[in-house]
Amino acid sequence: MYNLILVLVAIAAGSIASVAGFGIGSLLTPLLALKVDTKLAVALVSVPHLIGTFIRFFMLRKNIDKNVLLHFGILSAIGGLIGALLNTSFQSLALTIIFGIILIFAGFTGATSLNEKFHFGNKTAWVAGALSGLLGGLVGNQGGIRSAALLGFKINPAAFVATATAIGVVVDGARMPVYFIAEGSQILEQTHFLFLASAGVIGGTFLGMFVLKRLPDKVFKRTVAGLILVLGIFMFIKGLGVI
Repeated sequence: MYNLILVLVAIAAGSIASVAGFGIGSLLTPLLALKVDTKLAVALVSVPHLIGTFIRFFMLRKNIDKNVLLHFGILSAIGGLIGALLNTSFQSLALTIIFGIILIFAGFTGATSLNEKFHFGNKTAWVAGALSGLLGGLVGNQGGIRSAALLGFKINPAAFVATATAIGVVVDGARMPVYFIAEGSQILEQTHFLFLASAGVIGGTFLGMFVLKRLPDKVFKRTVAGLILVLGIFMFIKGLGVI
């Protein structure tokens, strides 16, 4: 039963990530943490996460907004690395609450179109990229807050997902070697989970790409904002220790 649930959640995660630019880590990490310790779960999820991210990157590579990638992506990656290094110095529950509040605000303003009054220029993009990466690194989940920040740019759905994905590929490429150096043997012991999760994510990614092509711009933005809002509420409740 657990294996079936893992595959179904992986399909859902891959589909959501193809539309929103995040979701694989958010959904699969807590599920795998039911079977292995959380630290190992994060490392395990990095494998299907990289696979799904690379597939999206390959399929949408022509839609990448190079200007946003340059001004937002570079500092996002640097901020994420700094945040990850600072992670041990902060109380994780407090950070999770802060992270949740930020996502709730971003999701609400996006769902109500209030964020359309704010658009990032190049200088603001550097700051937004650094802050989103830093906060994501601190709480171990960059995808949600990256997508929340990217909603402030005037880019179409395909460019949005493509650019978020390109940034994700850079982040994955930097973190995965660390995981395998530290926990390579433990990761290989869970190959059945890796296979099931990766297969589900691959299927979900293609399903999500099919849906993405048919979403109008306004529906896309509100869908992403809604998913960010849900993730924010979940993170806030988790930070309070309720779940």
